[in-house]
Amino acid sequence: MNKKVIFEDWGLTDYQEAWDRQEALFAQVIAQKSANRLRESIDPATNYLVFTEHSHVYTLGKSGKPENLLLDDDGLREKRATYHKINRGGDITYHGPGQIVGYPILDLDNFFTDIHRYLRTLEEAVILTLADYGIAAGRYPGYTGVWLDADNDRARKICALGVRASRWVTMHGFAFNVNTDLAYFNHIVPCGIDDKDVTSMQRELGESMDISAVKTRLKFHIAELFEMEISD
Repeated sequence: MNKKVIFEDWGLTDYQEAWDRQEALFAQVIAQKSANRLRESIDPATNYLVFTEHSHVYTLGKSGKPENLLLDDDGLREKRATYHKINRGGDITYHGPGQIVGYPILDLDNFFTDIHRYLRTLEEAVILTLADYGIAAGRYPGYTGVWLDADNDRARKICALGVRASRWVTMHGFAFNVNTDLAYFNHIVPCGIDDKDVTSMQRELGESMDISAVKTRLKFHIAELFEMEISD
């Protein structure tokens, strides 16, 4: 099992550019796995963990409803946002500056072949990161993602998840609101849930966060939970 993981921080990226780069890495890992089946000696597939922030964008997953985007083309232009239908699970969400978007491109044969466990492990890494900053977070029964006050009527989501997997290789991932402009969520029905709020670390703590420091803590928890050997 190859638990070595290459970490890359792409900084602020256009969504389409990042999607193309992610697809290229995903295809590379799939090709490595396919080639291994033809060899007597095995060259383990490479694993990647990518962090990025996106320019304003709305993305709709395979199970999403287009009507959950509340803006027309003119509204998108006014908000300087783009819109993409993509091949991950889940409904609609927003990405933008101040939000950590994580794209783990992992061969789960190197870790564990269980998508449910994979999602819960990503959630746990965010929960532990929030705990480092004194924010108590958890899960909302029946939904993916990380929530605050999930046991009462103040439930609000701070991290969304949506993944794709093929041959146990993952792509897409999570969107964690750190210093996110939450007003952009007013123009969608977030993840198809129309009766729950969305929040960020900045909103909860009342101050802008050092997003580089948050990334460092998040990377640490992901690496520890998956038992990764990370290299930059």
